[in-house]
Amino acid sequence: MATKSELRYASHPEDFKTYTTCKLRKEYLVSNLFEAGNINLVYSLYDRMIVGGACPKKGETLTLEPIDDIKSNYFLERRELGIINVGNNEGIIIVDNQEFVLNYKEALYVGKGVQQVQFKGETNFYLNSTPAHASYPTTKVTQKEAEVVELGSLETSNHRIINKLIVNSVVKTCQLQMGMTSLQKGSVWNTMPAHSHNRRMEAYFYFEVPENQAICHLMGQPEETRHIWMQNNEAVISPSWSIHSAAGTSNYTFIWGMAGENLDYGDMDTRKITDLK
Repeated sequence: MATKSELRYASHPEDFKTYTTCKLRKEYLVSNLFEAGNINLVYSLYDRMIVGGACPKKGETLTLEPIDDIKSNYFLERRELGIINVGNNEGIIIVDNQEFVLNYKEALYVGKGVQQVQFKGETNFYLNSTPAHASYPTTKVTQKEAEVVELGSLETSNHRIINKLIVNSVVKTCQLQMGMTSLQKGSVWNTMPAHSHNRRMEAYFYFEVPENQAICHLMGQPEETRHIWMQNNEAVISPSWSIHSAAGTSNYTFIWGMAGENLDYGDMDTRKITDLK
């Protein structure tokens, strides 16, 4: 077992405009999240969010260890954690010796102060972690317990179902918010009309992307956008000044994770589709 981590620095929007495709992918794209027997983490200096994946082997237990960048005695000494099972099998999370069973697309919130988090089961666990100022109870959230919103339409290619899993209307958190959006058959556009919010950054994780299909993720300031082509089980870091939207060559599902100034899901600076450049 190994815990691998990588540090990503923040960038200025004016610098962003000069990035090549390779530079964009290096700074914002998160690949290889799920390596059997490992926990892979990316520590972003955007609101100090950690994006990661845990992939236990059969009969193996993976332990979430503190990485050097956070300078702590244990991983959640000053942090909170969101976990969603995005693999095909049942998974088990052991939180200070208490077991939680997570089925596909179920979530677990783990509060600040928990000293040990372990992963079991041949599945993929997607992780988001942010700094925390208070301690809240570890809470499992099933699909039935999520706050569900239906948006868009087939006519505009963005009919989607939003499952708010780790949000303040469902679970008490300090700043972390996570949810899952499923594009319905025949729809490909997410988060359109596009928006930004200087109060919060986001990370998007795309999965259930069919074989031989791809996602074109849009980012940057609305007046000068850029794009990154993404594959199944890849994530992208979105700065607070950036839009975050995408179109796929098929329908798909993605997980959004947010961190920053407030917990108001509706706090968005929406831009008209016709204003994007």
